[in-house]
Amino acid sequence: MARSSPSTIATEPATRLHVTGIPPVGSVMDLPDSVVRHIQARRLRCSDGLVLFDGTGGAYTARLETLEKRHARVRIEAFSPHEAEPPVAVTILQAISKGERMDYAVQKATELGVARIIPVISARCVVRLDAERWAKKQRHWQAVAVAACEQCGRNRIPPVETPCALDAALTQVDGLPGVIFDTEGDRAAHDLAPAPELATLIGPEGGLAPDEIQRVAERGWQRIRLGPRILRSDTAPVAALAVIQTVIGDLG
Repeated sequence: MARSSPSTIATEPATRLHVTGIPPVGSVMDLPDSVVRHIQARRLRCSDGLVLFDGTGGAYTARLETLEKRHARVRIEAFSPHEAEPPVAVTILQAISKGERMDYAVQKATELGVARIIPVISARCVVRLDAERWAKKQRHWQAVAVAACEQCGRNRIPPVETPCALDAALTQVDGLPGVIFDTEGDRAAHDLAPAPELATLIGPEGGLAPDEIQRVAERGWQRIRLGPRILRSDTAPVAALAVIQTVIGDLG
């Protein structure tokens, strides 16, 4: 049987890992325990290549020099300033939904290029926690965003802010043009005007309360039609970001 030419053999992309405190090119670095466990799970071997990024921009190529059960060391080989950020920085005010739905929303929003996520405790949210448990949730969602960046090739990690009430979230996006996607919206998606930054609000399982929609409308946010169907709380951010990135971003 004829052997394939080396030039036609597909190679898997190098494993991407988020690591803080990456030293200069040419240095060696001991990897933290959590990263070592990830490497072990991927069944990597000594001399395998890696891509390391710290979340602030750009990425480093590295090579495994030591790999033991609880220890791994890499040599930093080169730095690349390559970015995968869209031309419009979208902040999502995401009303909090239960369990995996919120994880899914954070993951897919990160993959679609969201710049920042503000979890919102809206009037119809069914999740009610104390401050300590909200902080734990915030750390979990931030970890979801980090893992999504490792997968999708982004080198900048969108911050997931501390959960807050709608008014507090709106204060954080003062001055940004905003859009809310609504089956009763008075504009079509192609009416979105290009902008370097944009905010959008996504409701919870029970939808946004009428007074919440009114408060947003009073701030001059556009109400854009997103079809006649009512979307779930984890589908809506994906659809909204896909529309924004197609009309004024880099998916079009």
